[in-house]
Amino acid sequence: MMPARHEQILSFAALVQWTDALRLWQGQALSLDAHHSFVFAAGAGFKVPMGTGVSLMPLRHPHDAAVHARSVAVASGHPFVAGIGPGGIDFQRNIAGRPYASQLQAVREYVTVMRGLLDGEEVDLDGTHFTAHDVLPPMPTPPVEIGVGVLRPGMARLAGEVADVAITWLTPASYLRDVIVPALEEGAKKAGRPVPRLVAIVPMFVAQPDRDQTRLVLQSNAGHLMLPHYVDMLERSGIEIDPQQPVETVKRLISGGAFLTGTPEELGGQIGEFHAAGVDELVINLTGVANSYGPQAALTEAETILSQGAP
Repeated sequence: MMPARHEQILSFAALVQWTDALRLWQGQALSLDAHHSFVFAAGAGFKVPMGTGVSLMPLRHPHDAAVHARSVAVASGHPFVAGIGPGGIDFQRNIAGRPYASQLQAVREYVTVMRGLLDGEEVDLDGTHFTAHDVLPPMPTPPVEIGVGVLRPGMARLAGEVADVAITWLTPASYLRDVIVPALEEGAKKAGRPVPRLVAIVPMFVAQPDRDQTRLVLQSNAGHLMLPHYVDMLERSGIEIDPQQPVETVKRLISGGAFLTGTPEELGGQIGEFHAAGVDELVINLTGVANSYGPQAALTEAETILSQGAP
């Protein structure tokens, strides 16, 4: 969910602190800045690992992104995953006046600036999309891992070359295994570096007799299903997207493994399939539940799913 008040994040931070959950994740927030919410939670005593999945590049210069990421790491006392992504073409045009001439080059430059600054280097870049000539004041801080939002092979290869973490969203386990993981390995081999960790943000809900699965899926992902890069990724994974047939589209998303549902036990098994496909960290995303029934329902559902003890 997108918190309307910073206090709303506290119960989710507490869930991470008091259960076997590894990290608190937040997507791009449009009401309150996610980094500010993270620092608020840390200041309230919930000093847990955190990550953004993902912050949209047109909204923030990479220098500012590095400062925000380091600020969360310092406040939380844990390594922070600074996930970034270029966003859709229309979003880039609406915010920056025009889309990036090259999505891959824009991400490469953004990561280059962030990594250099966070490593204490003096950055001297006149790129096609970003310019930076600066250095951050040195200070002790937990590490900041830079994550790149990945949907298709080209971005996965780039993430293999430059990122610490590859972050996916709405991607079936079979697609990760057959397409994304090999591309990450290819990029890492080219750059002579370790393969980035793979984080999959996976939308899901516990099936119940009175729940309308079409409503829950669309409450979570209706916007993504209108974006060309998501549609292309899903169709590459064998899931046909037809905006004129939402019920059939939802059935395909579920049967194709892009959106998980079932009993808590069944969800635990499906989560295991993602780990078997090469996922290092799976993010339980209950946006549809939160938007349909409220944050407390999503919190309770997250506890239920976590109780299954999936790897």
